[in-house]
Amino acid sequence: MLQLEVRETPSRGMVFGSPLLALSLTVLMGIALFLIVGKDPLQGLLVFFYEPLKNSYALTELTIKASPLILIGLGLAISYRANVWNIGAEGQYILGAIFAAGVSLKADEHTGRWILLLIVFSAILGGMLWASITALLRDRFNANEILVSLMLVYIAQMLLSYLVYVPWKDPEGFNFPQTKTFEGVTQLPRLIEGFRMNISVVIVVFTVIAAYLFIFRSFAGYQLQVTGLAPRAAQYAGFSSRKMLWIALMVSGGLAGLAGGLEIAGPLNQLTPHVPAGYGFAAIIVAFIGRLHPIGVVLAGILISMFYIGGELAQSRLGMPRALTGVFQGLMLFNLLACDTLIHYRIKRVKETKKPKNSLKETQVQA
Repeated sequence: MLQLEVRETPSRGMVFGSPLLALSLTVLMGIALFLIVGKDPLQGLLVFFYEPLKNSYALTELTIKASPLILIGLGLAISYRANVWNIGAEGQYILGAIFAAGVSLKADEHTGRWILLLIVFSAILGGMLWASITALLRDRFNANEILVSLMLVYIAQMLLSYLVYVPWKDPEGFNFPQTKTFEGVTQLPRLIEGFRMNISVVIVVFTVIAAYLFIFRSFAGYQLQVTGLAPRAAQYAGFSSRKMLWIALMVSGGLAGLAGGLEIAGPLNQLTPHVPAGYGFAAIIVAFIGRLHPIGVVLAGILISMFYIGGELAQSRLGMPRALTGVFQGLMLFNLLACDTLIHYRIKRVKETKKPKNSLKETQVQA
């Protein structure tokens, strides 16, 4: 018989081994899933784990998917370290895209490249503005930031729909709910000719470095982590929990907004109802798989982006539903949570002792 036994100290090996074990279990469950629906499991695994890496074009496309996931995941990692549970990064991402689109629509043939800076800063501002609503309600009225940030996602989606259906709708767009295509001057410069990869990759690299320095090499980052791990100790040390709340939400909201702005100024090139791609929710998985560490978030962002690309390929090549992407993401998170149990517990085999069976007469005599 197997049972869980509490470890004397958390297993450092399982801290890093748990995501690998969870990935292995996800692959096995994926194989079972393909067999159940009558698809070749080898071909299914290839579209998820080989096709996104097979050549230079695939790798550049992978960076486009991974960039927003990494940016949002970094912000959420910082927020969660402060024990501030921002679940509404999707809404902050949408507001960043809306603010960036509003600036992009002002551009014309006479506008200079300087507008890119305005687009980036407006996207960050949009995300921070949306996150500030959650921060204000939590700070002033002690509202639950999980519920508030999550509900704001749906408000952001309604705002996006209103804008693309009414005031910003392209009059020459054949009645489709979308803005006009933005001027070329508003688009991010591409890094390699012939590929869609743009300077958002460079921005992500610098953001990862900045996040690492903030978390592990700054006094503010230290305050933030202490506030999250030991609120009473932080209060005794004179650290302001209100200040850390605002920092956590402003950073996570700003990075989510930046991700939305870079999508608008990068591959999308216009605002449509399909801007919400689920990156804000998938980045929650990225943050936890990455162990709330900037380097881990990068690796997790690449993995989840492979699920996105694999889901699209499975839809077109295998006839699988698009929801398969969400299935793999959910399996990964479920397995990670299960495997994380082994950090604090070990599986121990216990010999089952057989109780002697007394006959009915012996039982009656004893009674």
